Amino acid sequence: MNRNVVFASALAAALIPATAVAQTNGTPAPAQTPAPAASTPAPATAPAPVAPQAIPAKIAVIEYEQVAAATNEGQRVLQEIQKKYEPKKNQLDALAAEIDSLQKQLQAAGSTLSEDDRNTRLRTIDTKQKQYQRDGEDAQNAYQADVQDAIAKVAQKLGPVVMKYVQQNGYTMLLDNNSGQNGGLTLLWAPGADISQAIVEAYNASSGIAAPPPAAPSATTRPRTTTPATTPKPAAPKPQ
Repeated sequence: MNRNVVFASALAAALIPATAVAQTNGTPAPAQTPAPAASTPAPATAPAPVAPQAIPAKIAVIEYEQVAAATNEGQRVLQEIQKKYEPKKNQLDALAAEIDSLQKQLQAAGSTLSEDDRNTRLRTIDTKQKQYQRDGEDAQNAYQADVQDAIAKVAQKLGPVVMKYVQQNGYTMLLDNNSGQNGGLTLLWAPGADISQAIVEAYNASSGIAAPPPAAPSATTRPRTTTPATTPKPAAPKPQ
């Protein structure tokens, strides 16, 4: 055999792929095993939600308006308002006494009066009764407005004292038991829930205001009700 032919055959054999050689020899090429895929990390498991723990409710009840009026400061401002309206009260009492006197004179005269004289006196009494009613209502409305305004100002100052007491004693809820804010109903609670008196004492201690001296009771003069049927009876509310 020619040397060049042998060399070319050897070189061609070296360059032929193994699969081709196997196919040529009739032997199937071994299947190539795929490289294992990279493992995918399992998704992180979210922590289970923690159920909120129920906190036992501890309810405190207070009557703000009553507490404000019961404090030393509240008692002092109420007495000041009463002094302010004392002249008007005396004026109403004097008018009531005058009406009472006119009614007594009319009853004492009886049938000795003429019809015209009797009617004149009745008209005088009626005019004074209407004045008494009108002036009494005006004074009562003004008095109540001043009282509400003064008590509201004291009630606003109760806030820090109430919050401090509630926090220090572990209360979780605070309710105002004023009947006007509950549709006219008064809420009932177990003893110990109402902190009104404790707040009065705490506020008095923090304000440093001494208790005012008790106000002297004042006499109230009202017209007598023994009047003729044709005469309206005066009935006007007066500041207390």
